[in-house]
Amino acid sequence: MEKQEILNWCGKHDSQYAPWIQKEREIGNKLRKTKELTKADLIEIIKWKFEGLEGRKKRELNHVANIHEQVLKNVSNIVFSLDTSQDKYKIKLLCVFDGIGGAVASTILTFFDPENYGVFDIHVWREIFGKDSKSLDYSPRNYVKLLSKLREIANRYGLEVRTVEKAFYKKNYDESKKHI
Repeated sequence: MEKQEILNWCGKHDSQYAPWIQKEREIGNKLRKTKELTKADLIEIIKWKFEGLEGRKKRELNHVANIHEQVLKNVSNIVFSLDTSQDKYKIKLLCVFDGIGGAVASTILTFFDPENYGVFDIHVWREIFGKDSKSLDYSPRNYVKLLSKLREIANRYGLEVRTVEKAFYKKNYDESKKHI
């Protein structure tokens, strides 16, 4: 996609998901200010990520109950202090907690740093790699692979990674609904 098309798709995304965007900003601002993730933040992020997927949301939220909050704060503080060259470590550190897999870890990183991160989602993956992804592995390796492509495009056009990711998500999501 060219820059204008990315901006158009991102605009469609933001207008359709305005409450989600507001929640993302609120949580992101808090994470950037405190440099730590609380259980309450994590619960909100999981609700945001799995909106409309009630079974998945309930399962992930049940895991969060067992997380020791101070450990979550300490680990997230370390994660937020690492630079982008340490992406695999960031993801692996976040994924030590029950309830945080690759998709949720990507969302946490995106909320904290939208300039350099985007949400790991099947629609974004399909749009970029064009693969049937029914069995997509949300591993750190695949997220770093996705980030590499998103960052390449974002750098080319002087955009945030999150802007590019939202455009790819919206385009693939809308176009996949046309074929149903």
